[in-house]
Amino acid sequence: MKKIRLLFLITASFFTPQAAHAQDVTLSEDPKVKGRQIAEETDRRDQGFVDSESKMKMILTNAYGDESIRELRQKILEVPSTDLGDKSLIIFDEPKDVEGTALLTHAKILDPDDQWLYLPAVKRVKRISSVNKSGPFMGSEFAFEDFSSQEVGKFDYLWLRDEPCPEPVADRTCHVTERTPLYENSGYTKQIAWTDTVDYQPRKLEYYNRRDALLKTLMFTEYRRYLDKYWRSHDLFMDNHITGKKTRLTWEDFEFQLGLTDDDFDQAALKRAR
Repeated sequence: MKKIRLLFLITASFFTPQAAHAQDVTLSEDPKVKGRQIAEETDRRDQGFVDSESKMKMILTNAYGDESIRELRQKILEVPSTDLGDKSLIIFDEPKDVEGTALLTHAKILDPDDQWLYLPAVKRVKRISSVNKSGPFMGSEFAFEDFSSQEVGKFDYLWLRDEPCPEPVADRTCHVTERTPLYENSGYTKQIAWTDTVDYQPRKLEYYNRRDALLKTLMFTEYRRYLDKYWRSHDLFMDNHITGKKTRLTWEDFEFQLGLTDDDFDQAALKRAR
């Protein structure tokens, strides 16, 4: 069951509102039940995509405004199980100093995700410790745990309120929910999510650190619809409020149902990724 695919996840040029695709959703009046129902509805609308492959750019901006750009590929295999999460593989193609670096993730629910990083310079596969997944991934403002599918069962939920969505869809209403990580060693005490009530896609996500202070904000824009069902944001922008650093991920078109298998997501695949 999957929520926010930043890679994986956690997707018309600028997304054009299409109210015709809106569906009535009956929600509980209990804030805890309602919060979980919102997450489950987002999950339900993304089930059945099977697999996907895409190309993206990672744009790193430091506190002084200097930029560096990396080019990546991502593969995702849907795992239709309530006990396990999706599998994903991220491969760096450019620049030369990171070419061939690859991150493999086997998402879990409450158990620590399995993650391995391949470092071509030393030709070594390194297992990412569960206690280190809150650290930055390849110098970006995304943590290792951000690059795992956000399974419904990983969090407790609480509906807070409904309010206008953030730009560029401020004419819409968003459900605002608080989700508390249940999995051990998360770098976050809580996350606040804005979910569009028309298409049930994420629009904004705030991350709070272990001191319960706002650490960073992720914005989701440039949505496109694939196979007449699956929404993907093509522009994810992460702003770190403490360091002043920023990371933007921009995608090219996604391809779906390519026949990927488990063999494309084992440790041997890390070394073949080039």
